Amino acid sequence: MSKSTQTVNAVRAAIQNRRTVKKFKKEAVPTQQIIDLLDTAVWAPNHKLREPWRFLLFSGLGLNKLADAIDAEMGEDNKFSANIKQVPTVMLVVMEEDPRQNIWDEDFAAASAMVQNFLLAAWSEDIGTFWVTKPFLYAPKFRKSLGIQAGEKIIGMVYMGYPDVIPSAKERTPAKDKLTIFE
Repeated sequence: MSKSTQTVNAVRAAIQNRRTVKKFKKEAVPTQQIIDLLDTAVWAPNHKLREPWRFLLFSGLGLNKLADAIDAEMGEDNKFSANIKQVPTVMLVVMEEDPRQNIWDEDFAAASAMVQNFLLAAWSEDIGTFWVTKPFLYAPKFRKSLGIQAGEKIIGMVYMGYPDVIPSAKERTPAKDKLTIFE
């Protein structure tokens, strides 16, 4: 088998074997390792190298700041802030929003590809992830608490840590079942 075939097979295997992990061990992923993973993830395709993203990283006592931001929006009797403190590390991915729809679409696709790169890179280093969106990500008090500006969109939260439980694979619909071919 040639090296290029091995690479293709490794990429396919990484994509097919990655799992969304929702149960983590308590140990946080080292910050430098996350930075290194992000340095890989930012190689996502992005038109004119706009790199429309930035990141907010919370771990250890920093999770309290994220929980406080949730509380500011939802009140102190919400389940989200208590649950967030049980995740070893959480990262918010923030995208600059361009007012031109075609640029916005390109940037959102690029930021999403960057997140997928991050998930795959993390998985390759035995780090589990869960990319999630919640209603409070759009809420004014939450955003203000974390310095999210007008003209920025939080495209999601990435929970991460060392997996305590790795879920089984779930079947996917074969692409041919959703494919229209024009020849």
